[in-house]
This record gives sequence, structure tokens and C-alpha cells, in this order.
Amino acid sequence: MARAVLPEESAKEISDLIDVLISLFFESLPRRDQRNWARVYLNGLVRTTGKKTIRNIAGTGASSVEQSLQQFISKSPWDWTPVRRSLAQHLERTAQRPLAWVVQPMVIEKAGDRSVGVGRQFVPQLGRTANCQQAGGIWLASSDASFPVEWTLTLPGPWTSELLHRRRAGIPDTARSLTPAQDAVHAVQRMAANWQLQRRPVVMEVSNPDLPQTVEAFALQDIPFVLKVDGSLPVSFGGAGRHKPGPHTAPARELIDSLRSQRRVVEWTRHGRAEGAVTLLTSAPILAATGEDRAAAAPPTGLLLVGAWTEAALLPSEFWITNIADRPLAQLFLLAKLTDRVSLDFTGTCEPVGIRDFEGRSFRGWHHHATLASVAHAARLLAAGGRHPDPVALAAAAPARYPGTPGGRPPAVLPPRPLIPGQSPRREFIR
Repeated sequence: MARAVLPEESAKEISDLIDVLISLFFESLPRRDQRNWARVYLNGLVRTTGKKTIRNIAGTGASSVEQSLQQFISKSPWDWTPVRRSLAQHLERTAQRPLAWVVQPMVIEKAGDRSVGVGRQFVPQLGRTANCQQAGGIWLASSDASFPVEWTLTLPGPWTSELLHRRRAGIPDTARSLTPAQDAVHAVQRMAANWQLQRRPVVMEVSNPDLPQTVEAFALQDIPFVLKVDGSLPVSFGGAGRHKPGPHTAPARELIDSLRSQRRVVEWTRHGRAEGAVTLLTSAPILAATGEDRAAAAPPTGLLLVGAWTEAALLPSEFWITNIADRPLAQLFLLAKLTDRVSLDFTGTCEPVGIRDFEGRSFRGWHHHATLASVAHAARLLAAGGRHPDPVALAAAAPARYPGTPGGRPPAVLPPRPLIPGQSPRREFIR
């Protein structure tokens, strides 16, 4: 893809901002030279044209710079988690008030077989088998902007079962082969438990086989969610009242279509576009059952199935399952559509700063690169929005503590209730 060249004034502004972000997010790096190389790499991600490889960032003939950057990215043992956590805490406290945590899959097609996690695998996002890496970002998303703060890299079976693969890529002993959805769920759980953030609703797409485990995992930590599902998903409904037969089971598509007479109109504005759209919504209470191969340890959990007719479709075309029961359908729909905001920022900012461009072969190097690309993404958006952090004020601001909640965890927070769909304040949620 073509990479835009920043005007000199904008590049200087972002470079100054990067100096501030280094002092805020990279305090965990123990040595000054490491922080200096982080600064060089970040400026390279923002200012270098073309593919953001280490060689291109170092520049022609700068072999010593290239070697130092290679050491810093692929071999240096610095921990990326504190950097990502500091970035998320900063965005939560100052620059943004996210409405949701959005899980965005990322597929990186490769020609060879040496890059960590690469393999021939079926990719739902592509609709075909590809030789690729499958990764995922967790984004703090509002209607105005979204920022990746955590990343997962899915490891196919051979990368965790074969000792040669583990040693060559430096894969930790604790790493396991999971599905992309399972990797994302575990990352969300770690963020909710350890990052001292307000736990916003999680928005993600989940396949039918992964759904029971996903619902259970989020329920254990009281994490609100809006999960996009396939219309073929079997759902159980009815049987709750004394005179109601059931429960019954039917595909989500059939249940929603049977309720077409109860549809409600929602008008909204698409992210990044001027034109509006009209969507018809309806919902039905359902039960969340355990997986087919698992015995039910507790009564099924009550959930809500939401369906949408988009554009001029005769049949419902989008479906979500949520545990948020006390919010208008319009708000749940607008939370779900934050995926469009993330897709827009991924294409417009995250890809141009090189999130897909890492060519190294180590597990550590991939995560170091993804971390620095996230900070570069934030620098570009913060500079574009005029959100310049005050390092003195931020240094004095301690992360929020939550002593009144179970385990000291941050409480789950939902966006404020919107007014009736169709009134102008709805633009606070979708622009």
C-alpha cells in the first residue's frame, strides 16, 4: 500500500510528542540507551517512507544503527507489557474516554516459513487458506478515535510442540497453541485483572465453537460484552415462565426473523463518512449453554440476542450476543459498530506506521515491534487531534485504585445512556 509522507512541520510536531511519550511509557526500560533506540525506532515508524523494516529505518549505509536497532528489537530482553499498560492508562485517563475494548483480527501473509507463528491455515477474514501469521489487537475505541494497546500472536501447533521452533523463535515455555479468539479472551482477562483500567464492554467477533468458552471467561470477571456471531448459531430460548413451553432451540437467524414485527428503526452516521444509514433492530432473550462436550456445572446464563436488518436486506444480516441487559438496543448496536471505527484507524494510521512490516523471526521481536507501532499510532492520532500530554501533570497522577471492588479490580463501566434514537445527541456515539 502507498505510504503518505508527512509534511515537515507535522513530522517535527510528532517527533517532539514522541520525546514526551518516551518519558511517559518507557520508564520500565532500565537503560538510557534502550530508551534512545526506542526513540529512533518510533521516529522511523512515523517518518520513513515505504515498508518500515529495520534496514529502512536505519537508512542507507548506517550499518551500526541497523545492528543496534536489530539488537534492541529482536534480542534485547525488555518487557513490552509495562509499556502497553502505560499507554492504555494514559489514554484512559487523559486523551480518550473509550466506550469499548474492541478486538480486531490482523492477518499478515508471508512468503516463507521462518517468521514466528507463520503457517498454512484457514483464515475466516480471508475466506481461504493462506500462509500467514494470525494476530489480534485490543483497541480502546471511542466514536472519535481508536488506539491499539495490546497484541496477541497466535501460534499454530508446530510452533509450541516442536523444540526446534521454540528455540529458534525464542518462544516462552508458557506459550500455548490456542485459537485467535482464545488468545484475545486471555489478553482481555489479563488487562481487566492487572492493568488498572475501567473495564469497558468488549466488542469482538466469535465463531460458534469459541462462543461458550468466551461467554464463560468474561462472566467470571464480570466483563460486559457484545459478541458478533454467525446467524447459524443455535440458540436456546423460552421456557422461563410457568406457562411457557420450552426451552426451544433454533438458529439465531430464524429466531430474529420471527420477531420482525417488533423491529425498531435506528438512524446513525457511518464512521468516516458523511452519509447516514438506517438499520432495523430487534432482540430476544436467550440462554447461554455450555459447549456440547462439556457438562453443565450451573444453570444457563441469561443473555440477549440482537439482530439487524441493514440497508435493503430482506433477511436479518448481523447478529450479536450480549450480557448488557439494561441498555437500549440503539446503544448496543452503536457499541457493536465501533468495529468500523477501529477498521478505519487501522487502515488510516496503524498500517501506515508499519504494524504488518516486521520481518524478524523472533517472538520477542514481533511483540517489541507491535508495541512500538502502537505508540507510533498513538503519536500520530494525538498530534492530529491536538491532544498533547503534559508530562509534569501526568507524572504526578497515580493510576486509579479500586479498593471498594472485589479483588481491588476496576468496576465495569458502560457509556452513559443515549437519548431516543433519532435525536441529535446520538452523534456522541457514532460520527
